[in-house]
Amino acid sequence: MTTELRPLRPGDWDEWYGNLELAFGGVAEAPEERALWRELTEPERSLAAWDGDRMVGSAGAFSFRIAVPGGALVPAAGVTMVGVLPTHRRRGILRALMRRQLADVRALGEPLAVLTASEPEIYGRFGYGIATQELSAEIDTDRVRLSVSEGTDAVRLRMVRPAESAEALAACEAVYAARVAARPGMLARAAGWERLTVLDPPTEREGTSPLQWVLAESEDGKLLGYARYAVRPDWDMAGPKGTVILRDMEALDPVAYAALWRFLFEIDLTSTVKVRSCPVDAPWQHMVSDIRRCRTRVRDALHVRLVDVGAALRARTYAAPVDVVLDVRDPFCPWNEGRWRLTGDAERAACLRTDPGEPADLRLSVRELGAAYLGGVTLTALAGAGRVAELRPGALAEASAAFRSDAAPWLPHGF
Repeated sequence: MTTELRPLRPGDWDEWYGNLELAFGGVAEAPEERALWRELTEPERSLAAWDGDRMVGSAGAFSFRIAVPGGALVPAAGVTMVGVLPTHRRRGILRALMRRQLADVRALGEPLAVLTASEPEIYGRFGYGIATQELSAEIDTDRVRLSVSEGTDAVRLRMVRPAESAEALAACEAVYAARVAARPGMLARAAGWERLTVLDPPTEREGTSPLQWVLAESEDGKLLGYARYAVRPDWDMAGPKGTVILRDMEALDPVAYAALWRFLFEIDLTSTVKVRSCPVDAPWQHMVSDIRRCRTRVRDALHVRLVDVGAALRARTYAAPVDVVLDVRDPFCPWNEGRWRLTGDAERAACLRTDPGEPADLRLSVRELGAAYLGGVTLTALAGAGRVAELRPGALAEASAAFRSDAAPWLPHGF
């Protein structure tokens, strides 16, 4: 049987998304969630694989801008909705979808493709490297104390009533937008994406309350930050032991940040704060009295793929001066193969092809470049794993220092 790939026709969306649900186990999503994804889908960037008259696979992309070291917002394809029906596995359909998609991304002039993986081992063979991690935690607030900044008491906290939610959502998005450039990996949210952060289908609450919001404001009413969370009540013979589940938080300064954390720690009838995702360098870790009782865990998050090596490396800046020739391997996207001279510092960067005869300083694949691109994974660590080869003494230390980011990269939500 032959498989044909073609862009999604709007009238085929229900079948396309239904196939995706089937590929991920067959559990239908809540109507509210399904409706939002339908609205956000870009049909012209969504591919369907057909076996005759039957749709058997899918892959989509969102048009994103992602923060990179230096603060620039770089166009990136947010790869999503990837799935193949169980009847058509191991026939090369996924590889064909990935190859076509990356060619399309290149044609659009986007230097990066990014994704979150259902299984981390899948996408390395297509050139994606794990570039960010996320920290989760379960904090025992009965036994862990919180140290807050001077001035925290001056911050006003206000709960959002349902009638205020539209106005509050717009205000919170302004706070989020102000934070994006400061942390690599964060996405500049286009119109409509803010609704993902407050999506709260009753069927998916798993015993928690509806989503609750608290705003942190200055004495003159300026919004300084927000937290969105739910509470899962619980009791035993000793009394209440509910859990506060933090969905997301942003703050413009340390005082507002501390006020929001203190609020979460002190919610009545609870003894645990559960953090689903935050940066691995989240400041709250330096505010708690006992990090061991916070039960932290780290896992992979954003996978990054350089679609255009030169454009991608020019788009960011570098923490230290760098001048290296990279011998890049990329058999899946052969237009990236070859030697590239990268020069840059904290202000600007250049990356151009060099003569094949010019000596290379480092040899690595595009997967390693993707892992190191946002500054959270060092080239030194990758070299220790045998995935980067130093060809000129000193080049590894120079490049590794340059690629670092002061703020740990982080993806605030999936897609």
